[in-house]
Amino acid sequence: MFMRVLKLEFSQTDQAALQYERYHHPHPIVQRKMEALWLKSHGLSHPLIATLTAVSENTLRAYFQQYQNGGIEQLKHLGYHGQVSQLQTHTKSLEQHFTDQPPATVKEAAAQIEQLTGIKRSPTQVRAFLKRLGMKRLMPAFLPSKGDPVKQAEFKTAELEPRLAQAKAGTRAVFFVDASHFVFCAVMGML
Repeated sequence: MFMRVLKLEFSQTDQAALQYERYHHPHPIVQRKMEALWLKSHGLSHPLIATLTAVSENTLRAYFQQYQNGGIEQLKHLGYHGQVSQLQTHTKSLEQHFTDQPPATVKEAAAQIEQLTGIKRSPTQVRAFLKRLGMKRLMPAFLPSKGDPVKQAEFKTAELEPRLAQAKAGTRAVFFVDASHFVFCAVMGML
C-alpha cells in the first residue's frame, strides 16, 4: 500500500507559534497537534513523531492535513462539540435560585435541581454545572463571620481584663494560644 507523503513547509513565524502553542495552549489535544507539527518542522520521521506524541500514524497524517488546509488556526479546531446539557435551558432560573438560596452541599443542590426542573443529575454533573455558573464551594469559618460586639465587650471587661490584672500582679498565668490548641489547653486546665 502506498501512502501519499505530504510536503509541508513551515515559515519561521509558524515554527515560533508551534513552539509556543505546544506548551501554552489550554487544550491538551491541541498541544499534542502543535508538538507533532513542531517535530515535523524539524525533519523527524513520521514513525518517530507518532511514537513521541503517542498517536497513530493515521492521526498524525490527519494533523498534517489540517495544517496544510488551514495552518495553525485549523489545528486549534477540535471538531467536536459534545452534547448540550438539558440544564442549559434552566441556567438563568437555577442561577437566580442558587444566588438567593445557596445550597449547603452538592447533594442538596441536586435535590433542588430535580425539584425545580424535574431533571435528575449525579453529584459530579451537578458540581460541574455549579462550576459553570461561577459558583464555588466555600469552607465554613471556625468562628461566625459576624461576631456580637456587645458580647465581645462584655467578655473583655468581665473576663479578660480581671485575668490580665491578676497576671500582672503575679497571681495568675495567662497563656495565649491559637484556635487549634484551645481544646488541649482547656483539658489541661489552663483557661
